[in-house]
Amino acid sequence: MSQPNQEALNLLKTAKGQLEAVIRMTEEQRYCVDIAVQISAVDAIIKKANLAILKNHIETCVRESFIEGTQDEKLDEVIKILGKYIK
Repeated sequence: MSQPNQEALNLLKTAKGQLEAVIRMTEEQRYCVDIAVQISAVDAIIKKANLAILKNHIETCVRESFIEGTQDEKLDEVIKILGKYIK
């Protein structure tokens, strides 16, 4: 596994642990603001993991597509995912 994807995997595992904690907090009917803060933290980690995956994709697959002359398809993919990311 490439280093950037390992970074993303570690972030996703961290997010998973935090999400499990949020679920427990919700089941225990903890203070709503505390739960909301933790949900925001999970969201931030997932976004960071997504960025690591996209960066790796651009640095590998997209770069290779320019060498092979097939960049239009890869650029369309990146634009499509960025459109979803910024919503």
